[in-house]
Amino acid sequence: MLIELHDVTKVYQMGDVEVRALNGVSLGIERGELTAIMGPSGSGKSTLMNILGCLDQVTSGEYLLEGTRIATLNDDQLAEIRNRRIGFVFQSYNLLSRTTALDNVEVPLIYAGAGGRARRQKAAEALEAVGLGDRLHHKPNELSGGQQQRVAVARALINEPSIILADEPTGNLDTKTGLEIIALFQRLNEERGITVLYVTHDAEIARFTRRIIRLRDGKVVEDTPVLEHRHAAEAAAAVAAE
Repeated sequence: MLIELHDVTKVYQMGDVEVRALNGVSLGIERGELTAIMGPSGSGKSTLMNILGCLDQVTSGEYLLEGTRIATLNDDQLAEIRNRRIGFVFQSYNLLSRTTALDNVEVPLIYAGAGGRARRQKAAEALEAVGLGDRLHHKPNELSGGQQQRVAVARALINEPSIILADEPTGNLDTKTGLEIIALFQRLNEERGITVLYVTHDAEIARFTRRIIRLRDGKVVEDTPVLEHRHAAEAAAAVAAE
């Protein structure tokens, strides 16, 4: 099992008020899964993603990543996991505005201590893999929203992670562009075996996974397979033809 959560709770103290963002979540994710996490605002989706991404720690319960108990790791070990084993994609792209696509994608490699020439070569290959081989030297303000999100996906791929966590990755995109980004996740999942989990509020987008986990009030209330696997690239082409 790649990811295991056992009776996980996450409690935040907001002044005198105790907020249970997660309340007894147990689930497992196998290697190579493509999964959507859904739920209304305040259901615990982003808190769950932060815990899975080792950006936050559980209050109680247990999180195991490839058999390792995350609570036993120190800050340096957690940083190593975030940099090398998990790729992050966010709704707002989180790109450095004054630097090129190539420079943005290189950032995780700089933290990993990779040399300049090898770093640029690897970043160029990652951008090529997401269809931006001709946009290496464009800055974010010279790219469309979909292209900026592709840069963010390339940055997530740069250290060849086993997991990609995406929080509302299509939230700022139109329907066709959003489907193209989901098609990219599908391709990375099928061709490279990368485990992909993405948070979405869009039921149509969630249908392009193989499993949907629904949260409400910090609890898993539904965990169901998607019986009909759909291809987002075909859906994007259909939208474009309308």
